[in-house]
Amino acid sequence: MGAPAPQILDLTAPPVVHKIGQRSLIVGVVFAIGAVALAFTRPDEFFRGYLLGFMCWLGVALGSMAILMIRHLTGGGWGMVIRRILGAGMRTLPLLAILFIPMIIAVWQGRIYPWVMSPDQVRDPHIREHLEKHSFIKGAYLNFHGFLIRAIIYFAIWNLLSFLLSHWSKQTDRAGAPDNTQKFKAVAGPGLILYGFTITFAAIDWVMSLDPSWISTIFGLVILIGEVLSAMCFAVVVERILFNYRPMSEMLKPDFVHDHGKWMLTFIMVWAYFSFSQWLIIWAGNLPTEITFYLKRLNGGWGSVGLFLALFHFAIPFAILLSRPFKRNIRKLVWLAVWLMLMRYVDLFWIIEPNFSRTLTITVADIVVPIAIGGFWLAYFFHNLGSLPLLPAYDPSAGEVLAPHHRGLPENA
Repeated sequence: MGAPAPQILDLTAPPVVHKIGQRSLIVGVVFAIGAVALAFTRPDEFFRGYLLGFMCWLGVALGSMAILMIRHLTGGGWGMVIRRILGAGMRTLPLLAILFIPMIIAVWQGRIYPWVMSPDQVRDPHIREHLEKHSFIKGAYLNFHGFLIRAIIYFAIWNLLSFLLSHWSKQTDRAGAPDNTQKFKAVAGPGLILYGFTITFAAIDWVMSLDPSWISTIFGLVILIGEVLSAMCFAVVVERILFNYRPMSEMLKPDFVHDHGKWMLTFIMVWAYFSFSQWLIIWAGNLPTEITFYLKRLNGGWGSVGLFLALFHFAIPFAILLSRPFKRNIRKLVWLAVWLMLMRYVDLFWIIEPNFSRTLTITVADIVVPIAIGGFWLAYFFHNLGSLPLLPAYDPSAGEVLAPHHRGLPENA
């Protein structure tokens, strides 16, 4: 039987959720107008910026789903208090499936991806030679129909997982709700494995194939850990916004904030480990088919971006998050969370853009298009967040958050 519903705490999302959603939609529309103009005047730059923005916001959605599944397997109040935040992010996947259409158009029109171009259109001589020598790869894997079919499979799996987790979660909003704990675990275990496989292949199709001559077996994990880091940082930002209002001000306690900070620290360390491992193995091997990735990113000003990421995506945040008082202070932690989300954008920029420019170049599309996508994504996210209570009150684990001694944060927290 589900836990009895508390009668003294209204779990409805505060009105600010709808207000932020409306403002996000306005931002999305305004910047979308600029993005459409770029699509017609500078199509190549538009599609490059679109891929960058799409991967940024897809990362928050998929990372939210992954963290939610981890919570279902491990339990804990840290995950219960942000469960509906993660769920709202996960339920943006249908929108992202629609927003993927421009990427299909990019492949169909033969833009940005060298494997859909004729050899004489490929500027990079190394890639052109690779495509001519290994033309069978283009016919067997890197082709429009394969790209489209695999994308449909990825989004079908992700949306199926999202539907099941959301459907069972909604059942716990009413009295007499069934205990779906075992159902969640039954889906979360295989779901995490499916997520790992699908995002690996999606990263190969959508990002790594920008340079078909380069391979890395750990690249999918680099993208994966960046997504869960983005999602946890985003959850911290949203919980900080909600902390100014009930019911989050009553539910969020220092221990939960501390746990969120520890997750951020963990994901930062794993991101650094994967990124450094990829660099070390490829650089030590010194194979022509592998080192091209880093040769592009260590010259022409791109090396300074890599150094910037090493310092401000890992070293400094790592040192800051070693502080226990800092991790327990939501008002301080949120600023680091915002910074790390910006670093996720810079990291993806460093991964994607050097494929198109030998020197450090930032185009208007790199700014306008990701903001346009983000405006629509945030509008849909806050719509999802406001459509359900901020806590599944009749879930057996809800007591970890709703227990009287768990309520509130001290004024100096």
